[in-house]
Amino acid sequence: MTSSPLATTLLAGRVRNWVLRVFPRGQSQIDYDTPAGDPGLFGPDSATWRIHADFPGMLSGGLCALMLQTLHPRALAGVYDHSNFRDDLVGRLRRTTAFVAGTSYAGTGEANRLIARVACIHTRVRGTLPDGSTYAADDPALLTWVHVTEAYGFLQGYRHYAPDALPPGAADRYYDESRRVADALGARDVPRSEAEVAAYFDTIRPQLRVDARSREVLDVLARIRLPVPLAGLSRNLFLGAGAALLPDWAVAMLPRTALQRAGDPVSARVLARLGPVFRRALGEGVAPRACRRVGVSPDGLHRWPDVTAARAVDEGGGTATPKR
Repeated sequence: MTSSPLATTLLAGRVRNWVLRVFPRGQSQIDYDTPAGDPGLFGPDSATWRIHADFPGMLSGGLCALMLQTLHPRALAGVYDHSNFRDDLVGRLRRTTAFVAGTSYAGTGEANRLIARVACIHTRVRGTLPDGSTYAADDPALLTWVHVTEAYGFLQGYRHYAPDALPPGAADRYYDESRRVADALGARDVPRSEAEVAAYFDTIRPQLRVDARSREVLDVLARIRLPVPLAGLSRNLFLGAGAALLPDWAVAMLPRTALQRAGDPVSARVLARLGPVFRRALGEGVAPRACRRVGVSPDGLHRWPDVTAARAVDEGGGTATPKR
C-alpha cells in the first residue's frame, strides 16, 4: 500500500518535529560550515559520511551499543560512577550524538578539538569497582570496547533501516575508517574489518556479565522519558529496533522480558518502513551542511562510490574522487 504525497509530507513534518525535540539543533556550538573545502576526518567519499547520515540507523544503533556496553563492568563503571544518567539520560544521549556528529562531519580542526576535549574528560574518570579492581576511562582496552560496540551498532543500524543497500566491501571500509577517532582517543588494536570485529567479540566475551549495575542502567534506559508526544511509544520503538540489532550472544545475556523480545522484530519492521520518511524530514542536517562545505551535492550521500577502488586509493595515501 502506498501513501499519498500529502500524507507523506504530513508524516515527514511530524518526524522532523519529533527529532528536533529530542535532538535540538544549534546547542552543541559545533561549526559544520567552515573552513570551506575542508573534508574533515573522513570526507564525502567515505563510508562514514553515508552510514552516519542515516538517523534511524544511528539512533537505534547507538541504543544497541549502549545495551552492549552495560555488559562490561569496567566500561560501565565510568558511566555509573561519574554521570547523572539516572536523571538526565536524554542529555547524555545528546552529548554523545553531538560528539559522533562533530567528529564525523565537522572540519578537521573542529573534529580534533572535540576529540581533545573528550580525551581530557577521560583522564578524570577513574575509580574502583565493588570487587576492588580499578578502572580508568582512558584505558586503551576500554576505549576499544566502547568504539567497537558503537561502530557495530551504527553499521547494523544502517544495514537494517537505511533505504540504501550497503554494497560489498563497505562494511570493512567503515570499520577501517571509523577507528581513526578511537585511535586518536587512545584506543589500541582497534578491529578494522567485520571479521576482526567478530574475532574481537569472541575474545572479550569472557569479560562480560550482567550484574546489579548493568540491570540498573538497563532499567533506566527502559523508562527513559523523551521530550515528545507519545514518549513511551517512541521509546519502545527505538529501543526495540536497537535490540533487534544485537548479536545473538548478547540477546542471550541481556535480561529482557519475553514481551520485549517479541516486540523487537515488530519495531524493526516499523522503523525500516519509516526510513524514507526520515530522509525526507531531515534534509537539512549536519551531513548536508558538510557536503556543501566541501562543494558536493548532499544527494551523493545516497549513492555509494566504488568502495574497492576508494579503499585502494585511501590505503595508497591518496584521495578518491567522489562520484556525483
